[in-house]
Amino acid sequence: MKHLGWLTLCVMTLTWQTASAAESFQSGKHYYELPVPQPVETGAKIELREFFWYGCPHCYALEPVLVAFVKTLPPNVKFVRTPGTSPNWLMQAQAYYTFEVLGVTDKLHKPLFDDWHLKNRHVETEDDLADFAAEHGVNKAKFKDAFASFSVHTRLERAKRENMAFMIDGVPALAVDGRYVTSPSMAGGEAATTQVLEFLIAKAAAERKKAPAAR
Repeated sequence: MKHLGWLTLCVMTLTWQTASAAESFQSGKHYYELPVPQPVETGAKIELREFFWYGCPHCYALEPVLVAFVKTLPPNVKFVRTPGTSPNWLMQAQAYYTFEVLGVTDKLHKPLFDDWHLKNRHVETEDDLADFAAEHGVNKAKFKDAFASFSVHTRLERAKRENMAFMIDGVPALAVDGRYVTSPSMAGGEAATTQVLEFLIAKAAAERKKAPAAR
């Protein structure tokens, strides 16, 4: 019975700490609310959208935490990525959509991050990126054809509009359901970011229940 009482106390303490943490998340401090909610790609599911750049050390630090967090998402939440589109990041953004078009995102996304940050290999030109892709089994000519394709350029232009609409002025940034945006710098670190995301996902789910026709 003593063990049961201790366990109950631990559970109650953990619940209280979680609730207290959630109550402490403030708009304008730990996240911001977009003045104009943005449409989502995920339909009936809540959208969790990451904005990133391969050359960003903070994005690289967040990546393993985010990958682990995404695996725990409930069925009503879907994760999507959007590359940052600052002028100096456009080549890598275009490469990301080239990976998408070729169906090799899972194969090349992490290695490109690793090469940049572990090997100090800054893949900054089309030829650099094509060489990188070839080293990982992607035909160089096919990569270049896709890189220059209408489909990739269309996605890149959409990403530029999304970066502007979501008011992204730095990465990494994470948007929940087209309404709320947070980041490790706002949340207080990578681990704290997942707590803020859990709070915002729950908030978005509650708001969807109140206004199902809004989507």
